[in-house]
Amino acid sequence: MKNTITVLAVDDEPMMRALLEKILARDGYRIITAEDGAMALSILESQPVSIVLSDIQMPKMSGFELLKVLKSRFPEVGVIMMTAFGDTFTVKDALLLGADEYITKPFKSYEISLVVERAYWRIMSAVARSAEKVG
Repeated sequence: MKNTITVLAVDDEPMMRALLEKILARDGYRIITAEDGAMALSILESQPVSIVLSDIQMPKMSGFELLKVLKSRFPEVGVIMMTAFGDTFTVKDALLLGADEYITKPFKSYEISLVVERAYWRIMSAVARSAEKVG
């Protein structure tokens, strides 16, 4: 099942991208990485992605800016925001802008796996509810 889920990890730090790729690939997810929001949007234009896992603090385009674009152009894609600044306001802002989940850095490998899985099931539940309304 997990091998049908594509996660796009967006972070300007190469070591964080490599860590996320290692953890999520080990867990059976298909993983793509991008170094910034522009690259992430380019990837989303060219291939299907189930979940975007994005850092908030990035140069060029912040994670919040990326989140706004994702929710308007790719509403079916789940979004998980990562932050090293886990204050209540940052988390609340991410959720109010439409993030499905958030995680605070540093995290343990099992925590990122749980957050991705929880986001996936939340998205699948929403899709099922939408299908029931239509059908």
